Amino acid sequence: MDETRPVPAEEALDTARLIAWLGEHLGLEEGEVRLARFSGGHANLTYLLVVGGQELVIRRPPLGPVAPGAHDMGREHRVLSVLYRAFPLAPRSVAYCDDVSVIGAPFLVAERRRGIAIAGDLPEAFHNRPDIAAGIGATLIDTLAALHRVDTTKLGLDTLGRPEGFLARQLEGWKRRWHAALDRPYPEAEALLSRLAAAMPASPAPALLHNDFKLDNILVDSTDPRLPRAVLDWDMATRGDKLLDLGYLLTYWAEPADPPEWIEAASMPTWRDGFPTRAEATARYAAATGTDVAAIAWYQALAAFKLAVIIQQIFIRYARGQTTDTRFARFDRRVAALIAKAAVQAARL
Repeated sequence: MDETRPVPAEEALDTARLIAWLGEHLGLEEGEVRLARFSGGHANLTYLLVVGGQELVIRRPPLGPVAPGAHDMGREHRVLSVLYRAFPLAPRSVAYCDDVSVIGAPFLVAERRRGIAIAGDLPEAFHNRPDIAAGIGATLIDTLAALHRVDTTKLGLDTLGRPEGFLARQLEGWKRRWHAALDRPYPEAEALLSRLAAAMPASPAPALLHNDFKLDNILVDSTDPRLPRAVLDWDMATRGDKLLDLGYLLTYWAEPADPPEWIEAASMPTWRDGFPTRAEATARYAAATGTDVAAIAWYQALAAFKLAVIIQQIFIRYARGQTTDTRFARFDRRVAALIAKAAVQAARL
C-alpha cells in the first residue's frame, strides 16, 4: 500500500542537513518538517519528506555494503529526470546528490505519486471480481509494452547501458552476485547456470528496460486498480533485451495449478480468478510489441534465477545483522523455491 510508517532509528536521516541541501539546490522554503518511511520495498530506502505543504520523495540505497552498480540512484535520476516526457507513469526526479556527507549515501529527490501497490494478494474488496483481476493483468502487460516502445534517442537515453553482449553479461553478472551472497551451497544452481549458458538466444532490438517490473512496483488507483498511476523503482533501468523484463514479470505470474511454493515465492495474486495465464500474457505482449517470444522459457529461467539472487542478497543482509526487518527471516525458503522453478523452466530449453 502507499502507506508510511515512523523511521526506524537505524534508518534515520539528518533532516537539518537534508533541508539545507534542498534549500540550496531546489529553493525549498522553510516550514514544519515531517519525515516518514514508505512501507513497501525490500532494499532501497524510500522516504516521504513533508516541508510545510510540499511533499517530496527521498530515495537512497540500503544500509550496509552495496554491490558495485547496484542500487544506483544516479542512474535512476538520469532516467526519471526525462522519462516522464514519453512515459507518463514514470515519476519525475527533480534532483540528485552524490555527496554522502548530507544523509550518509547518494540520494535522489522525486515527485510524489499517489496510489496503492498490490503485494501478495488483492485488497479484500476485489477478491471476487474477475473483471478487476483481468483488467490488472492487461494493465501489467500493456504498461510493459508501452515502456518498451519508448524512443530512447529522443530522451537522450540512447547511451544508457550496453546492449551489445547484454545477455552474456547479465548471466555472468547474476552468477557473480549469487556466489558473493551465498550462505550455504545450492548444487542445483550450478547445473542451471551451465544450461543457460549453452542455450542463450539471440536478442531482439534493444529497448529501455525497467529491470524489476512487477505488480508491487506499480501504483494503481485505490478505487479501481485496473488504472495505473505510477511505475516505481528504476535504479536498475538500462537498455537491452526487452524479453528479460517480460521473463521477469512472468516469474512472478503465478497460476492456480502451480506448486504452492511457487505461488508463495511469486508475491503476485495472478492465481486469482480472472487473471490471464502466463501464455495469454505472453501472447498479449507479443501482439502489442511485434516481438518474437519463442525463446521465452530461457528468459523465464534466467529471471527466476535473478530473483533468487535478489532474495538471497536481502536474506544475507538479515542473516548478517545489517537489517532487523523480520520480513526477511524466511527468505531462504523463497530462494530454494526459485532455484527449483528456474530448473523447471530450463528443462524446457
